[in-house]
Amino acid sequence: MPPPRKRAAAPAKSLSVESAPLLLVCGDDDYGVKQRARQVFGAWCEAAGGMDHETVDGTADTVDQVQRVMRQVREALQTLPFFGGAKVVWLKDCTFLGEGRVSEGKAVLQAVSDFAGELQGFGWEKVRLLISAGKVDRRRSFYKTAQSVGVVELHAGLAEDRDWVHRAEAFVRGEFSRHGQSIEPAALVQLVSSVGPNLRGLASEAEKLSLYVDGRKQITAADVSAVVVPARQAEAFALAEAVADRDLPRALQNLEQELWQVKLSSDRSAIGLVGGLVSKMRLLLLVKELVRLKHLPANADYYGLKDALTRLPEGLLPEEKKFNPAVMHPFPVSKAVGQCANYSVDELRAAMEALLTANLRLVSSSLDHGLVLQEAIVRIIGEGRTAGRAGVGGRGLR
Repeated sequence: MPPPRKRAAAPAKSLSVESAPLLLVCGDDDYGVKQRARQVFGAWCEAAGGMDHETVDGTADTVDQVQRVMRQVREALQTLPFFGGAKVVWLKDCTFLGEGRVSEGKAVLQAVSDFAGELQGFGWEKVRLLISAGKVDRRRSFYKTAQSVGVVELHAGLAEDRDWVHRAEAFVRGEFSRHGQSIEPAALVQLVSSVGPNLRGLASEAEKLSLYVDGRKQITAADVSAVVVPARQAEAFALAEAVADRDLPRALQNLEQELWQVKLSSDRSAIGLVGGLVSKMRLLLLVKELVRLKHLPANADYYGLKDALTRLPEGLLPEEKKFNPAVMHPFPVSKAVGQCANYSVDELRAAMEALLTANLRLVSSSLDHGLVLQEAIVRIIGEGRTAGRAGVGGRGLR
């Protein structure tokens, strides 16, 4: 390894991204991290000028690969620009700064710690280091070094944000706006609920929809139905949503898909499906009572409902989350406000009893699980039912 450069004076603590010698962009929002890192790399390279900038692939699945990446980064930092001027090095998509078998191995922890020490004493004249990574362990010396030497930007995933629906909605609108297009409110709700809190997934589906409509300026709900495949997270709730919408054909179709997944995955079970339905029916009961007492508006859009939840009287609901819509995410609650009109209170109570019976039969008998669940769903929805009110999707996130 080339000899280390002479230690530079400690950087001022008022560093910005524009002036920092080192920037760590990290977090669960993989899409946001990649977008931001590309933006910074382009800006830094333009400001530095020259052609000597380097990108090092930080993907490493073994200790040997981690050591190879470390060696390449060191060499890139120590190699001065051929034509003088400044140089930018990007350690891209680094995979060994967080948790996991490789990241937590003794050899890797030591290698990363040693590298952090080198960065602390590195002379940053005419060189800048950009690091993009997923989740980084904030307890370790590398994270603290990045904070002291440069700047750290955290990009949390949408799922961690209580207002993720609002952010997802704004993001999707922005994606279509770039193509000179717009999306109907109902289609926007359908798209966001199908994909979930995943910016990369939303960007991908928006791109597909933009191409699908072939120059048409507005995306409709029919377009979303034709193109968007629900993400696994959305599929997990599809059965309960179909039952809440009182749509028997869709519920039975989703049940068949879920039972197939139960056979393929040890993480799923028929009893788990019953648990999901119980949670949904209980939420409908709670919301229906809150609407009856006029604590929640029956016809509000998502944002009106969200505002109403913040104004619920203190002590009105239990503290336990599963019994308290006020501490749940507003999105499923807003859907439940529309869906609860599909059932009477007596029907919802009967649904809970039917699910209790189904659970007991699954546990205590050798009956076919599919038939037990199918019978319970038919009893809840009623034969010959198609679709009732579909919750917030019918009103749109205005």
